[in-house]
Amino acid sequence: MPKIVDAETRRREVAEAVFRVVRRDGLDQASLRTVAAEAGLAIGSVRHYFDGQAEIMIFAMRTFAERAGERLRLRAARLADPGPAAPPAEHAAAMEALFAELLPLDAERREEAEVWLAFTTGARTRPELGPLAREMHDDLRSIASRVLRAARRAGALRPGLDVEVEAARVHALVDGLTSHAVLRPDATGPAELRAVLRRHVSELTGVPAGDLPAPSDPEDLRAGD
Repeated sequence: MPKIVDAETRRREVAEAVFRVVRRDGLDQASLRTVAAEAGLAIGSVRHYFDGQAEIMIFAMRTFAERAGERLRLRAARLADPGPAAPPAEHAAAMEALFAELLPLDAERREEAEVWLAFTTGARTRPELGPLAREMHDDLRSIASRVLRAARRAGALRPGLDVEVEAARVHALVDGLTSHAVLRPDATGPAELRAVLRRHVSELTGVPAGDLPAPSDPEDLRAGD
């Protein structure tokens, strides 16, 4: 009796193969042939689920975005809400913890960062990837804006700050730190990423960096997933 394979499962297996090829060899090497070989499939099998390389790349990119977004949502849901009566340091720590989820501070996020950088860079010269790359860019800006608006409602931001300008600054900071960590991991490790983020949160909130509690270990959040 022939084995029945769920189409969505197979498509996600192909997407995972794309991620591995992109991380190891770069986006240019993620051809239909190399992706099929990486997934342990015949090219004809891959073509059964995708029209061609462009569709594979778009699906893989969207799978990546959805996976990263779901991971962020789950982590964010487990971060404690200090409540309106909490001292400023607790609000600042919650903000720092959420923005930290966007940085490659552990193996999972480093892998995501490598794929993100390859896709977004490749989208510059691949029109088929452009719309989704812009969507991912806008989503990150939206996350920064929502976090800062919530902090302002709680009275945790310094008076007079323009939230949208500050969201753009956070976005640029996260993108820049992520790029440095991917391109020069020997020079930009987790300690530096945390220190720079903490300094920025301190500037946003007016809470001295030394008054912020020690950041949570990512494994503490992952334990309950």
